[in-house]
Amino acid sequence: MRNQRMAVGVLALLVLAACGTEKGAGSGAGDGSGSVRTGPRLTGVHWEVDSVTAGGRRTEAPDGAHVVIDTKGRATGNFGCNHFTAETRTDGDTITVRRATTTQMGCEKNVERFERAMSRAFSGELTAAVTGRDLTLTTAAGDSIALTSRPPAPLTGITWTVTSLVSGPTASSLPAGTERTARLSFGKDGSVRGTLGCNSFRGNATVTGSTVTFGRLDGTKMMCPDPRMTLERTLLAMLDGRVTYRVDHRALSLTAANGEGLGATAQAPGE
Repeated sequence: MRNQRMAVGVLALLVLAACGTEKGAGSGAGDGSGSVRTGPRLTGVHWEVDSVTAGGRRTEAPDGAHVVIDTKGRATGNFGCNHFTAETRTDGDTITVRRATTTQMGCEKNVERFERAMSRAFSGELTAAVTGRDLTLTTAAGDSIALTSRPPAPLTGITWTVTSLVSGPTASSLPAGTERTARLSFGKDGSVRGTLGCNSFRGNATVTGSTVTFGRLDGTKMMCPDPRMTLERTLLAMLDGRVTYRVDHRALSLTAANGEGLGATAQAPGE
């Protein structure tokens, strides 16, 4: 009788183990051995694009290029100039990207080339590999996207690089030859300083709620060739009096009452 009870107990354990293995394999969450297959954490992270490598050629990303995937699989971001949305599905270390749509803003030629390479790479089935704060997405053809997770940026204490001009609902890239020439830094003491394409400046900026009120801005008086001088005059006209500001993770927008404004991205330390 004792041997019979032991035999029944062993049989029950074998049946439970078999059921567990079948569930893991049939659910798509296992590797057939009963263990759950997990992949790198991709959702809920702001992934800043560092570069795209296509056909063996590596191209650095423009400021502002990024990808965010929410828990429902919706991907949003920026290819470097135009914003995009896409549907994704994650299975272990494989992410499938489909149904991408983008805005149709005209961009500088180098940025347009990057956007084409980025949009081609960020499509179909990609293999994801996370090492620390770095993410690499690789296509079946061997092209890849290198990304880095970065924390949200505060308004003060960092440098903002101007990346676009805004007029009402329309945003446009900076004129060719003026990229990365305009920067702003807001101090915690109410100061503001930087360069607007040609001359350096400093002054006062009072932050209240969602607004920034600029006082007088004093700067150097160099004359620079166009389009840098034109960009500087445009930015100076915007940074006059009170403007509305918004920080979206590492993107800053400043908008005057007449709808004119600028877009900027947070500059990483060491850049």
